[in-house]
Amino acid sequence: MPTGTPRPRRLRSAALRVLAVCATLAALLLGAGAPQAAAASSLPCDLYAAAGTPCVAAHSLVRALYASYDGPLYRVQRASDGATKDIGLLATGGYAAAAAQDAFCSGTTCVITEIYDQSARHNDLTVEGAGGAGAADVGAPADALPVTAGGHQVYGLEISAGMGYRDDSTSGVATNGAAEGMYMVTSGTHVNGACCFDYGNAETNNKDTGNGHMDAINFATECWFSPCYGQGPWVQADLENGLFQSDAGHSRNTSDTGTGPLPFVTALLKNNGQDHFALKYGNAQSGGLTTTYSGGEPTAGGYSPMHQEGAIVLGTGGDNSNGSIGSFYEGVMTAGIPTDAADNAVQADVVSVGYGAATGSTGTLNPGSEISLRATTSCCTADYVRHQKNAGVLSSVTSAGSGLNKNDATWIVRRGLADSSCLSFESRNYPGDFLRHSDFKLYRQPMDGTALFRADATFCPQTGRSGTGTSFASYNYPARYLRHYDYNLYIASDGGSEDFDSTTSWTDDVSWAVSPPWAP
Repeated sequence: MPTGTPRPRRLRSAALRVLAVCATLAALLLGAGAPQAAAASSLPCDLYAAAGTPCVAAHSLVRALYASYDGPLYRVQRASDGATKDIGLLATGGYAAAAAQDAFCSGTTCVITEIYDQSARHNDLTVEGAGGAGAADVGAPADALPVTAGGHQVYGLEISAGMGYRDDSTSGVATNGAAEGMYMVTSGTHVNGACCFDYGNAETNNKDTGNGHMDAINFATECWFSPCYGQGPWVQADLENGLFQSDAGHSRNTSDTGTGPLPFVTALLKNNGQDHFALKYGNAQSGGLTTTYSGGEPTAGGYSPMHQEGAIVLGTGGDNSNGSIGSFYEGVMTAGIPTDAADNAVQADVVSVGYGAATGSTGTLNPGSEISLRATTSCCTADYVRHQKNAGVLSSVTSAGSGLNKNDATWIVRRGLADSSCLSFESRNYPGDFLRHSDFKLYRQPMDGTALFRADATFCPQTGRSGTGTSFASYNYPARYLRHYDYNLYIASDGGSEDFDSTTSWTDDVSWAVSPPWAP
């Protein structure tokens, strides 16, 4: 598609649309949300429309959210020359044509400048401007969050502090106490306690205009009203001037300890705008939804009725409080409150996507292959590169060992973030986190898009220095190699001032066996 041309939308014939909606509605009435309960051609916005609560916004970098959608999902801008390109779908109602992004951005970097609304409302999100609590944001790096979805290699949106998207002039979004629902697919492994990783309804002037002027999902470890139970992260309602887990603000549900480090989470909020809101979450890879709160609006003044203004925000608070981090794969907003049956059907559809499924390639250094890296030094041939509490370590992993150890020791090979002729290693169970060095030590950290991170997380393979296996030279310190020393991981030279630069067994310690992954 030529850059800048209007995005097309292809509608099915009226007869086909009527048949599809009727089939979906019948499934909702009969099936209570099992995967087979919805017509195979029905995607989230088809399901909500069939239940009488159509989408007024539908955003995703990953896939179509209508079975009939065939327009672009998002736009990227290239650093080398400022050129832009819309990234569309492999097929109508399908998944992102991520290879087009890879080709366009080859040899340089790209940021995401616009996320298109797939609904007829055209509520597209662009990089957020300055607000009452934050300077203008920047676009997220387009390659920061590779993921498998629907059996395809695509990208999600990874938000670091100072990034966010917004539309202050929308169509059809709830205002002044109108009812609405919304969900997003996010991640429990890329969160923090800063304000505010939100998706939903916000102020139109990028400022805090008072209680009840927002109605957005928040997902974070920030506990605004004590007590919160567990460590989070929690699905909360950002209704302005508070992240609410109940009408009292604080949690009334001692069993709601948060989702924990689930790599993919469905977060859901619905609000009638007058006297009731509800919060739900689910594992986006399996199972159904759990309701953590369903009850009255906050008892403080200004929330009953609500005073929503109808802007849409993604990645920040309503006043552009932008210290948060988070991941976003897809999300919608509806007119009216969806039924529980519709929510269940949407969750079943999300699960069917197969977020984070195996890439289908193992045991090689080809991009997309899943691997484990085994030490070849005689002391440690049963030990593997793994992450533990963010740090890179060498650890024993066995078939009888824990699933956590196996997941921590599994990496997805990616094209080098700083040089596509080299490699980067993405964590299998922390999507968007990569193995990188800092002060010569190895860590697992989320990709923030900076040139320093890209360089630190890029390694160039060569024949093992011991004559066996593979050695990985640091991209920005080419005389230093990935090494294990005293069961920690470093980039080390063959002789130097640091203990981990010791020449003793150096060639063996920097030579690795590329092995099949411990986690499937």
